[in-house]
Amino acid sequence: MRQENVVTCFLLRRSGDDDEILLLRRSQQVGTYRGRWAGVSGYIEEADPLLQAYTEVEEETGLAREDVQLLRTGEPLEVVDAEADRTWIVHPFLFEVREPARIRSDWEHIESRWIRPEEIFQYETVPQLAETLMRVYSLRQP
Repeated sequence: MRQENVVTCFLLRRSGDDDEILLLRRSQQVGTYRGRWAGVSGYIEEADPLLQAYTEVEEETGLAREDVQLLRTGEPLEVVDAEADRTWIVHPFLFEVREPARIRSDWEHIESRWIRPEEIFQYETVPQLAETLMRVYSLRQP
């Protein structure tokens, strides 16, 4: 089984007393989990996962480093996907978006949606996305 290190970045916007996170639906042009919902994610190519996180946010949303604020870095999560013959080591990050209207999705995604964090359980996501979110955001399971 091949092991891959990836980042998953959750983008947060605050709306009054409510928090919302951005989910992105993966396009048919990506290598894995086509049609599933995910955060901003990508393979770690940089030595530092945080640098890779900023790179992925910029590539996938058009937001520069100064457009987001790092709120939390979570402990990596091991996600075993026997069907894909991969073990993912997911490095989670939570960023607050200063101006959500500036987000522009790239070719990797066909749809985006702001949701309340607890709604993540209602979506067909990449493996263990809710557990990844719980590494950086206090979330109660239903």
